[in-house]
Amino acid sequence: MSQTKPIRRVAIIGTGVIGASWTALFLAKGLEVVATDVAPDAEAALKRFVAAAWPALQRLGLASGASQNKLTFTAALAAAVKDADLVQENGPEKIDFKRTLYRQLDDLLPADVIIASSSSGLTMSEIQAACEKHPERCVIGHPFNPPHLVPLVEIVGGAKTSESTIQRAAAFYTDLGKKTVRLNKEVPGHVANRLQAALAREVYHLVADGVVSAADVDTALSWGPGLRWGIMGQLMLNHLGGGQGGIEHFFQQFTGPMTAWWKVLGSPQLTPEVQKKLIDGVHAEVGSRSISELEAERDEILLGLIELRKRVEQASAPRLRERAV
Repeated sequence: MSQTKPIRRVAIIGTGVIGASWTALFLAKGLEVVATDVAPDAEAALKRFVAAAWPALQRLGLASGASQNKLTFTAALAAAVKDADLVQENGPEKIDFKRTLYRQLDDLLPADVIIASSSSGLTMSEIQAACEKHPERCVIGHPFNPPHLVPLVEIVGGAKTSESTIQRAAAFYTDLGKKTVRLNKEVPGHVANRLQAALAREVYHLVADGVVSAADVDTALSWGPGLRWGIMGQLMLNHLGGGQGGIEHFFQQFTGPMTAWWKVLGSPQLTPEVQKKLIDGVHAEVGSRSISELEAERDEILLGLIELRKRVEQASAPRLRERAV
């Protein structure tokens, strides 16, 4: 497989929430995009999404050659992937569907075209088992929603994925400005969703058990640790939590209390009654605000955080280079 073939044309399979967001990002980075989806009105919905996302992408900075006019849509899979340098697949999370699709793609595409899946739950080993010709070019490239704004991409190879595919995929996403993490082994849900699931379990438990309201648990998260998590990850924050003694002192101080809390964390059962309590609490928190209004609020704050982090990274880069020398 070529290590140097440039990726200029991307095929998007599936133009739902994730596929549409990927499309907007790729166009903003100056790439040509051919999208395909069999859903009724898919083309019109995709173009509406891209147009709505474009102001935010302009704010973050468009690449040279970025244009919404570089988007082509077709309902035919073969036409969509013809001449593609990379395929970003966003189909349903159903293993039979994925295997049928990947078998077709394996027949249609030259060996040097990467097939990247946005799958959040299935493993690439399960998916690529359907590829008899070139399973080595299949990889998970799992974004975090919405991909056109949130930088994270998790890269996970399957049992038959080649190292060169992983490296090429990582380079491609990094060149787009994404923050990539590589998983060294396959686990259900990858990493970020597992972290979310662990936190969600305790959130649901605390609300269901009457410890706190839905609104207050969300306040505790978003105005407490959530603010710090938008800056640094858990382990780096633990390092700071240890003061001048760093993470070594943190473990000396907090191992006992922390492990004691682990023993009493909840394991809620999402019964209809528990779900109703959570749903009612969320609607009380939402009030009269629409989904669109909440999305706009989320994206505006997210854009501000991304812009701030970029400024800090740019300001600190010269100092880091000086230390390296």
